[in-house]
Amino acid sequence: MLYPLFIPTYGVALFCYVFSVYLRFVSLGWSLVAVIGTLVLTCVLPITAIGIMIRSGKVSDIEITDSTQRTMPYIYTIFGFSCWSYLMITILHAPRFMGWVAVGATVALGLVALINRWWKISAHLTGMGGLFGGLMSFYLGIGMMPSWGMPGLLLTLSLLLMYARVRVNAHTPAQVCVGWLLGITCTFIPYCIYQYVV
Repeated sequence: MLYPLFIPTYGVALFCYVFSVYLRFVSLGWSLVAVIGTLVLTCVLPITAIGIMIRSGKVSDIEITDSTQRTMPYIYTIFGFSCWSYLMITILHAPRFMGWVAVGATVALGLVALINRWWKISAHLTGMGGLFGGLMSFYLGIGMMPSWGMPGLLLTLSLLLMYARVRVNAHTPAQVCVGWLLGITCTFIPYCIYQYVV
């Protein structure tokens, strides 16, 4: 359920449907294109590529537990995320914070792919940190103080996911914590700089 490739779709759906009252220009048609486009480019395309690689024996499993096998799946995923960023910014003319989050998520993914060559940073927690950073960017973009509800829920899910990933020996505590911090850094800090400096 919290597989990293599902996170962007959750985020776009959250902004389009839960917070649609704050995004007055968002129509049902725009929301459908945004959510379906995000699902196809950031989830279906990479998972299809990974499935093909599993069948050809280039990747052992859907989790890609062998970090030496992750380079090609990351390349396909980064391509999909780059197309998603283009869709949101250029084609759909999404709110600025959504464009920044899409680009930030793509950069975070590229950094995870790079770091993974030496250290098994958690992509799951990078995704959750990115979603949290996206939520904070949304609040900053509309000039609203966040309530504790949604941020609290995302923090709780992040902590539970951290515990689960460490518990199954997929990562160390440092790898999940750094992954989460990388996600929030790439999706929230750049938008803060844009808002307050640029």
